[in-house]
Amino acid sequence: MRLALLAHRAVQAAAACVLIAGCAQPPQAPVGVMDLAERPAERALLAGLRAYDDGQYATAEKQFQAALAANLASPRDRAAAHKHLAFIYCTSQRVAACEAAFRAARAADPGFVLDAAERGHPTWGPVYRRVLP
Repeated sequence: MRLALLAHRAVQAAAACVLIAGCAQPPQAPVGVMDLAERPAERALLAGLRAYDDGQYATAEKQFQAALAANLASPRDRAAAHKHLAFIYCTSQRVAACEAAFRAARAADPGFVLDAAERGHPTWGPVYRRVLP
């Protein structure tokens, strides 16, 4: 009787393991740059960052807007697009648009903050500190 009970419990444990293993999600493959480059929103964000770094602000602005319109998947990416738009707006004296972009960055990613150097920038730092204290 005891042996039958142990055998029954062993079968139950094995069945539970099979069920649990069957429900487990397979590990997700990491997303690579090539994967992101195939997505229109992420491709536009990358193009915007390149244009921004090259000082081509009009092109960067269009790319960031296109990235947002194409629905960037990541909240951090959406916040980054809004942040760079805020920088562009502030440097071209579009203060209301700069404020709105900083607010949109925080709305996209509640953890959004500028780093110390960005907060200290003489053009957009005061706007950021006023809008997102």
